[in-house]
Amino acid sequence: MSGPLAPDPQRAWAYRPASPLLGQAGGPLSGLTFSIKDLYGVAGWPLHASTRAPVPDPGPSPLVTRLLALGASATGKTHLHEIALGITGANGYGGTEHPTLPGHVPGGSSSGAAVSVALGQVDFALGTDTGGSIRIPAAWCGVAGFKPTKDHPAWPLTGVLPLAPSCDHAGPLARDVATLARVHDALAGTQTQAQPWTGVRVGLWQPEGWVTQEVAQATEALADQLRNLGAEVAPADFPEVLDAYSPTVLSEAAEVHRAALALPDPAFLPVTLASLRQGAALSADERAAAQERRVAYRAQLDSLLARFDVLLAPAVPTPPPRISQDEVELPGGPLPLRRAALRLTAPFSLLGTPVVTLPTGLPFVGAQLVGHHGQDEHLLGLALSLEGSQ
Repeated sequence: MSGPLAPDPQRAWAYRPASPLLGQAGGPLSGLTFSIKDLYGVAGWPLHASTRAPVPDPGPSPLVTRLLALGASATGKTHLHEIALGITGANGYGGTEHPTLPGHVPGGSSSGAAVSVALGQVDFALGTDTGGSIRIPAAWCGVAGFKPTKDHPAWPLTGVLPLAPSCDHAGPLARDVATLARVHDALAGTQTQAQPWTGVRVGLWQPEGWVTQEVAQATEALADQLRNLGAEVAPADFPEVLDAYSPTVLSEAAEVHRAALALPDPAFLPVTLASLRQGAALSADERAAAQERRVAYRAQLDSLLARFDVLLAPAVPTPPPRISQDEVELPGGPLPLRRAALRLTAPFSLLGTPVVTLPTGLPFVGAQLVGHHGQDEHLLGLALSLEGSQ
């Protein structure tokens, strides 16, 4: 790093240049600043993916280039959960802390992205989401996040170091949905308008025992707001998908990092290394079985979305846990933190639907609005309307 640097007690920043990359004057994003998760290739800037292990060079990101051309200025790169394989913000550089709750996690893997937005250091942040990596830190840091439809042309993954290519998404975090929509519209050439909730069929997905009572109440309160806006809210059921998600992500991640895994000491954190080795050890039959389950889950989600226009679900099971907390206490009993969080978010990255995460009335607890494939602007418009009513 070089140049005068503001204090960074949360260890959110991986690289801050002496001066930002300035956006072109007069563009639709002129005046906005953004941070870049350190998975994106930026010419002249280092890329370490918050690990001490060697990582492949993905080349430059056309998404970063496009945002600069639209007028936004890039101020630096943010830390992430090591190689994006985790949800807390732990990494090879000391890990990232919550923006305002010392000793608590910010969420991950886009941890520094969420912190940079929550602290007002940038107007928006580029993140990625493979199983919840935009939505979980957005929820725990009290900001908004957007995971577009899988392979949305406005959000290319070229020049982004993958975690699991079949589940990876690029997307933004911001302090409000209006900024998310402004960035998306500039990239997509669209004009998102606030959408009325009157008559909208909302499926409330809140599995029994999966979240704390206070999180359940916050999500139900948001459902009541939607009812007051004219929506029709009914319960929705969907299963846990981690039996398809975890083998898929771990096996794909092991392939991405195959060269490092061949070294005598790859220098990953022990938990990361163990997960990658687990993925590398999966047989072809195990990987194929996971894909069969994925196809079945996709059919189930398509059937559910045939009944509902949008789903409403918690984004996190609890308020932000403490750093080094591996387990959470839920009404259904204690559960490993990873499973408790990912079972809420992984379905929608595994299956590629667009999701907006926005704050609830409970501090540092967000909720997910899940839309139909390809209906990103409509989903953002509904979220804009909800935000405007609060």
